[in-house]
Amino acid sequence: MTRTAVVLFNLGGPDAPESVQPFLFNLFNDPAIIGLPGPLRWLVARLISRRRAPVAREIYANLGGKSPLLDLTREQATALEEALNGDGGDEYRAFIAMRYWHPMTLEAAERVRDWDPERVVLLPLYPQFSTTTTGSSLREWHRAADAVGLDRPTGVVCCYPRNSGLVDAQAKLIRAALAQAGPGARVLFSAHGLPKKVVDGGDPYQAQVEMTAAAVVEALALENLDWTICYQSRVGPLEWIGPSTEAEIGRAGAEKVPVVVVPIAFVSEHSETLVELDIEYRELAAEKGVPAYHRVPAVGTHPAFIAGLAGLVRGAGPGLAAEGGTRICPAAHGRCAMAA
Repeated sequence: MTRTAVVLFNLGGPDAPESVQPFLFNLFNDPAIIGLPGPLRWLVARLISRRRAPVAREIYANLGGKSPLLDLTREQATALEEALNGDGGDEYRAFIAMRYWHPMTLEAAERVRDWDPERVVLLPLYPQFSTTTTGSSLREWHRAADAVGLDRPTGVVCCYPRNSGLVDAQAKLIRAALAQAGPGARVLFSAHGLPKKVVDGGDPYQAQVEMTAAAVVEALALENLDWTICYQSRVGPLEWIGPSTEAEIGRAGAEKVPVVVVPIAFVSEHSETLVELDIEYRELAAEKGVPAYHRVPAVGTHPAFIAGLAGLVRGAGPGLAAEGGTRICPAAHGRCAMAA
């Protein structure tokens, strides 16, 4: 029997109001987020985290003062373990490695080392690859594994934007929301945005978001479905990829079209779904005259999604690969994880 450690990568979130500023500092001190030399990046991260902490604390106050992401990721880890261990064969244990708050990557690497598995599978809870999310987590994992002396054969699932379990779960949840919304509703696939220069520099995230949305629309198989992709959470002065979710809500209001909002790149509920989508954008929709606003839940522990993750883990060979083992990014995306 083989013992496999499955390491779930996620962003992390503050676990108390006093954690908000250090969480933000860790985020902005990541070179994948702010690409400045170390000492200057440290100063900028310190400044930004101080300035943003009061607003962020207000956001998390809507959630009881902390992010729910760790608790929800633990639920996903438990569900995944149950799916993997259900056949009585090899033994699997899931470990959580958060990028910017506890349990952080070094803590996860220590726990994996102490469990002493025969192999490790790294599984990001980001279906679409970006250098700012999965790429950053992978770099941090390799540093942490080296630091704790963890040396085991390791498989890496770099991305799974068209995974059948993910797509099936999304389609089922969207169908339920469309039934509530009634005829004529527009589906807004809302993903976290990125600065345009990151995508122009070869990051494949936007292309993979488009892959996911197209696969979900195909699975829905609804004739003349009105849908579009948009991007939320823009911050800072840089130009971001678009259209923005705010702009699409405004367009729907002007056209008097109900909307069904789908968090297409988030697999767990957190501040950007529970506050930004559920509170801020719902209020914006009312202001703009949108006739009805429906928000589809994140896939979370949906059985189809968990089954899809289990399949990814079982199919992960040594080394790094997208689902299916071959590169799925267009050639123009030079920062694809599988780029030569």
